[in-house]
Amino acid sequence: MANTKNAVIRYRALDRCFSNRRVKYDINKLIEAVSKALDDFGDDEKNISRATVYADIAFMKSSQGYNIELDENFKDGRTRYYRYNDSNFSIRNSLITEVEINQLQTTINILSQFKGLPLFEWMDELIPKLKQGISTAQNDDIIIDFDSNRYLKGIEHIGTLYNAIFYKRVLSITYQPFEHEKASEIIIHPYFLKQYNNRWFLFGYNPDAEKSNWNLALDRIACIKEIKKKYHNNAIDWIEYFDDIIGVTKEDGKAVEDITLHFFDKTGKYIETKPIHGSQKSKWLDNRLLEVHLKLIPNREFINLILSYGENVKVIKPQKIVSQIKQYLGNAIDRYKF
Repeated sequence: MANTKNAVIRYRALDRCFSNRRVKYDINKLIEAVSKALDDFGDDEKNISRATVYADIAFMKSSQGYNIELDENFKDGRTRYYRYNDSNFSIRNSLITEVEINQLQTTINILSQFKGLPLFEWMDELIPKLKQGISTAQNDDIIIDFDSNRYLKGIEHIGTLYNAIFYKRVLSITYQPFEHEKASEIIIHPYFLKQYNNRWFLFGYNPDAEKSNWNLALDRIACIKEIKKKYHNNAIDWIEYFDDIIGVTKEDGKAVEDITLHFFDKTGKYIETKPIHGSQKSKWLDNRLLEVHLKLIPNREFINLILSYGENVKVIKPQKIVSQIKQYLGNAIDRYKF
């Protein structure tokens, strides 16, 4: 369990003790109460020290915490007891802390990057309201950025498709692949949306196709209409579906293959820190050559990825991929011949 969550449990336990007028809580009873609260929550932190409880009390009294006020005269001889000055006070009724405000501000700055994207239109109205309700000296500078493109063609369809998947609606989609001169109507039972290489793809069932699962690039969709048909449910684990491939193309009948690649110099260091695929196992053959072993189903996205590394990669096996890469590189060289 995260320490921040432990701290919240401790603060709430102390809050209950400080509010209780029927029991006198000295430091030992506070430790017992905090320990029991953590134990009831299933946490493994059993040995709560005095230093931890004293630090929690100091934080709760601070402006960064909850600004609590304790009765400083609540003593019996040398024994100090702890309770609120105001018996009606509780941190559950108090405003959020400065720490929580800063955390919320960071969250808002991250969420703000999704403004303008379909499916996140509600943020355009919500985020200004949240900012208006936050008083903080922290600046509004964005210090984290995600790879997203709100101007991507077809992105306007995400909200419609998401709702169709969620509510299990059958769609008629006007679709025009790059290689076709005219668009055609496709009936699809939408199942899953996936982003790859800054493009979005819709996966679903097309009753008129030989393949059971189709994927459509959103940037080739011209029009979407909902139609009255019974929705064809699927039992596919889509996260597992993509385990054996790179990208979105999974051809029926193709099996996982053992692939060996050699990466050279700095590219090897890059591949070591950013694996190509979850199956990747690698070892340095010398200080300039990284050998990478993969288990996946080769597809066009995998081939394109290998080609993107140019002279810094060599396919060792299987031979059919070696031949394929040689063919592509030969074609590329031919384009430079005059």
